[in-house]
This record gives sequence, structure tokens and C-alpha cells, in this order.
Amino acid sequence: MTRSSVHEEGTRPGDAPRRPGGRPDADGDDVAGRPGGLRPGGRGRRALRWSATTLAVLILGTAGAGYLYYEHLNDNLVKGERSSGDSKARRTGANAAGQTPLNILLIGSDSRASDANVALGGSRDNRGNPPLGDVQMLIHLAADRESAAVVSIPRDTRVDIPQCTDPGSGKTYPAVNDIINTSLSRGGAGCTLATWENLTGVYIDHWMTIDFAGVVRMADAVGGVEVCVNQNVWDRPLPGVPGGSGLKLKAGSTEVEGEQALQWLRTRHAWGSDVLRTRAQRMYMNSMIRTLRDQNVFTDTGRLTDLAEAATRSLQVSEEIGSVKKLYDLGMQLKTVPPDRITMTTLPTVEDPQNRNHLLPAGAGAERMWAMLRDDVSFDGKGGVRNAKKTADDDRAASKDPAAPDGEIGVLVRNATRSAALGPVGGRAGAIAQALVAKGFTRAAPDTTAAVAEERTVVRYPGAELQGDAQRVARALKIPLGSVKRSSDVSGVTLVVGADWREGTAYPKQAPPRAGDLPKDADALNGAETGRCMDVYEPYRW
Repeated sequence: MTRSSVHEEGTRPGDAPRRPGGRPDADGDDVAGRPGGLRPGGRGRRALRWSATTLAVLILGTAGAGYLYYEHLNDNLVKGERSSGDSKARRTGANAAGQTPLNILLIGSDSRASDANVALGGSRDNRGNPPLGDVQMLIHLAADRESAAVVSIPRDTRVDIPQCTDPGSGKTYPAVNDIINTSLSRGGAGCTLATWENLTGVYIDHWMTIDFAGVVRMADAVGGVEVCVNQNVWDRPLPGVPGGSGLKLKAGSTEVEGEQALQWLRTRHAWGSDVLRTRAQRMYMNSMIRTLRDQNVFTDTGRLTDLAEAATRSLQVSEEIGSVKKLYDLGMQLKTVPPDRITMTTLPTVEDPQNRNHLLPAGAGAERMWAMLRDDVSFDGKGGVRNAKKTADDDRAASKDPAAPDGEIGVLVRNATRSAALGPVGGRAGAIAQALVAKGFTRAAPDTTAAVAEERTVVRYPGAELQGDAQRVARALKIPLGSVKRSSDVSGVTLVVGADWREGTAYPKQAPPRAGDLPKDADALNGAETGRCMDVYEPYRW
């Protein structure tokens, strides 16, 4: 990636504040986490990338008159392939009004492919290394465009990364189980998108990335954004604790911009932990959104031009939105959501038993968030049940081609009960195959290959001629027809038993997710929240 960017985010609830005496990481930042524990990453630049990428999207909505330099701005944009990996996610069906949700993946990498990025990111010995996607956020815009949700995944979260092919070099990388930030180096942003799709089951429409230099451009273009601290803060090196962002503010509210905004977003020592740094980033983001909404850019041609110029020079985007007009349309959709209907969260995680410095999605809590996104249920609790008629959807999905007699339908049953947090349940394929045989599907048989991982049970079929057969199998087991998917990865009807069906031979009835029913450890922050100030860890007060 020639432009990647926003660094940080890889924090988690429960991280212990790092005190003087901690070890610095490769960039001179103190390593967060438990005493003696090495948390890879912790680079402050991630913070700025995290904010600036979303900022660029917002600006394109706010500064729609960027048509002033239409061709020039189009030339600024760098484009890439939407997906470069093996993904099975499918678009969410339309609601009763015919509307569909929109999902955008924002990626920030630690690329040091230019002098500017090396100067901003440090770690000169890493120049030329494949970039890592150290900040990854999914923006979900509801089908009715009345609410939005943002979910971040910490960079050190271990997940299944699918087979990906780098669109530039043509090199194919095999599937691997590794921390999610490595996906960017295994096929670019399109591989990170495919990784997210397989993890969440959510179809992602677009991706965007931004680099260190782009972050600085965006911070300068926006101007002053109000932040607040409860005590005087100076994030500086202390004995035994090198690094620090250099942020120095007096207690109370201050407008920061440019380099000072970068310092705010990089600061960790003075807050006491990575999880608190994440909170500071969100406070900045919320304030920035309100600032942009209050600015009268439509009547200020010079300001409008500066914002549009910075945005198009700072972003790399997936090719299907690779024009100013398409980005403008996208930005206008995002702009319609009021701040009080924007909910920012972090994926609930648990410690990885294989490596205490890594994380795993927190089982039921993580799946609840993914289900809310898949079913387009609002995070803020102000929306009701998704305005869709599931029965009607199932009727529309039903095949017009009749199924073969049960005894003539070949069914391969695959065990995919392994999840990021839990190992596979042995014997599941055999147990469900036997249950199918008992129901008259005498040609059902278990797949003897290694267990795979799927969060949700799905019935796959290769072509239209087998759609009716696949749906007949689903009905026999009371699996929703929405879970019957066409796929080129199978040669016949294949029942993939997911992590949502770890026991029993009757498919468990899935309670629909409720609006606002977020896990407690999602650390949700409302976009309209004001008046919050950061507490400063005592050694960094002055």
C-alpha cells in the first residue's frame, strides 16, 4: 500500500496502566499491558490514522462542492481491488422499504514507504517492510440511514486470515491463523476486507486506507478541535520510561490542531493505558465531527478547496468508489446521521491462551455484535426490530425448482464449530449427518477433512439446479432460508455446522438481536457526548 496509516487502537479493557520502568516498543513507546508483558504495537501514530480516515470520509460529505477541482481531485485518488481474499459473505437483504445497509472498512497501516512517513512514524529500520493494518474499523450505516455503528478490532486479535492474492505482485498467500493486522501484508486492503467478512459474516462494500503523511494533512485541514483534561498534562520521557508524545496542555478545554492534534492522539503514558488512549481518541473524534458540522464550508471556497484537496490526497480507496462523485455521494449518506445516533465501540476480547500479548474475540459478546450488524440492528437502542419481513424474504429466496426426494439428495456435513475463542466440538459432523439420515436423507455423510471455522451455520450449494435441494435440507433442520447460500467452494449440497450450533441435533432457535443490546465490554461512546475530560496519570502532571 502506498498510502496506509492510522496506527493504534490495539487496546483492550483491563489493560493495566503502564508505570515508570516499563519497556519501550520498537517506536520508542512504552509497551502497554501487564507488568513484564510485551504488547506488540502500541505505536501512537495509529491513533491519528484512526481519526483521520473517518475524518476524510466526513469531509467528503461536508465538502461536496469539491467538484471545483473535479478532475484534479480524481487524479489524487489512489485505488485498489475491493477484495483480494477468499470470502463467503453475502449482502444483507433489503428491508421492507427496499433499503440496504452500507459497510465501510477503514484501515490504517504502519507503512514507512516514504520519507514523510518515516519521519512521522519513526522506526527507520522498518522502511520497506510490508505494511501492517494496525487500526481497523468498520463503519455500518443502517439501511434507513438513521443510525451508524463503528466497531474497532484491536490489532493483536488472532483470527483466521483466508487465502489472499496480492493484486500488485500476483503472489498468493495461504490461509493462516494469525493476528489481524498481518492481513494487510498478505494481499493488501482487499485481504483485510476478506478477513473481516469471514470473521463477522458481514458483507463489506468498500475499504479506505490512509497513511501518516495523510493524517497530518487532514489534521491541518480541519483546524482546531476541542479536547479536555482534568489536570495539567505533559506526556514526556521519565526515568526508565522513554518516549512520550510531547503533549503539554493546561487543565480544562483546549483547541488542538496539526502537530498538537497528533500529540493528543498519540498520547498513552499520560492517560495510563492503551484502553484510556482509545477513549481519548474517541473523544477527539466526537469533537471533530461536531466541529465539521458547525463549519460553514459551503460558503468558504478556499476552505472547501483545502478540505477536499487534503481528503483526496490522503485516501486510498477500493476501486468501486474511486471517484470524487462516488465519494461525495458516500459522504452525503454518512452526513445524514445525527451525532447522537452514532455509536463507537470496540470488539469485546479475551486474552489469547496461546500468547498473553494477543487477544481473541470474546465468544458470545463478539457474536452478539456481529449479529446486530448482520441484522442491521441499531447499537444505540433507539431503533426497533429491523423493519423487514423475514417470512417474505424467505419466500422470495425460495427456489422455484422443486427439490429431489430426500433420499436422493447428497449432503456433505462439515464441522465448523471452531471459533476464535473456542476449539472445535468433536464429532459434530457425524452427529448431524446421522440426524439427517434419520430424517430420510440417507445420502448424508460427514466430511472427514480438518475442522474449519464459521460463526454461523450455513447450507451451501454450487448452482441453481441444487438450490431447491439445499433449501429442503435447511427446512428439515429448521435452519433459516437466509442461511442457504450459493458458493463456488462446494461441489454439492454442503451443511456447514457453525459455532452457533455446538450441541444437539436440533438447530437452536436464534433470538433476534435487540437494539442497544451491546456487550458491557464494548466500551460504547455516543457521537454527541460532550463535557468529558481525560484524567492524567499523576507522574505526567505538571
